[in-house]
Amino acid sequence: MDLKADIGIFGGSGFYEFLDNIREVEIDTPYGKPSDKISIGDYKGKKVAFLPRHGKEHSIPPHKIPYKANIYAMKELEVKTIISPCSCGSLNPKYEPGDFVVTDQFIDRTKGREDTYFEGPNVEHISSAQPYDEKLRKLTINTIKEIGITVHETGTVVVINGPRFSTKAESNWFRQIGGDIINMTQYPECYLALELKIPFVNIALVTDYDSGLEGRNDIKPVTMEDVLEVFNENVKNVKKVIYKIIEKI
Repeated sequence: MDLKADIGIFGGSGFYEFLDNIREVEIDTPYGKPSDKISIGDYKGKKVAFLPRHGKEHSIPPHKIPYKANIYAMKELEVKTIISPCSCGSLNPKYEPGDFVVTDQFIDRTKGREDTYFEGPNVEHISSAQPYDEKLRKLTINTIKEIGITVHETGTVVVINGPRFSTKAESNWFRQIGGDIINMTQYPECYLALELKIPFVNIALVTDYDSGLEGRNDIKPVTMEDVLEVFNENVKNVKKVIYKIIEKI
């Protein structure tokens, strides 16, 4: 296709408001249409393609996001990097609401999601031992530190199907198996980018303590209102980090 971009971004609405010369495009892929039109614009000499993973009206639940189409559309635009901000719940008392996490591992607890491009007759077995691009992770960590935001340099994200939140028993189990944070969209988004060899980095904003923390009666189970309140308070910081990363790439 004639349209190209240097950097792809998945996220919520509003992340492209500082782009210049924005053009919205519809892309068809062999895996259907992406979540919405893709906005392509200029920022500091870079072409940036932005796609709201839940759709502009946040109408697509996490288990129905067309992940394969979303990633493939970025591949068709020939992006060299994908930045994937998201919100998450904390499973670890050290990861506090408002903190940022640059994840380095995931644990997949989803079900029924189409999660590979290798469905035959060509089959490849891709290692996901290190699913996130290490150079991008280091660049992102340093950028967040420069801005002065509390950042956790590693973190294992447990990815659940959604749209429901976890039970207390599930939360306790996720902690026991090594989870630091919990989210509903990182898988298969991250892994599909790995299959298509697109370097990928995740910036997770901690919005809550999931179903509370064991032994902490002062921390209550999460509600959607809690999530939105913390996210809205910190969305400017998320944007600031992303724009700074774009400048550095």
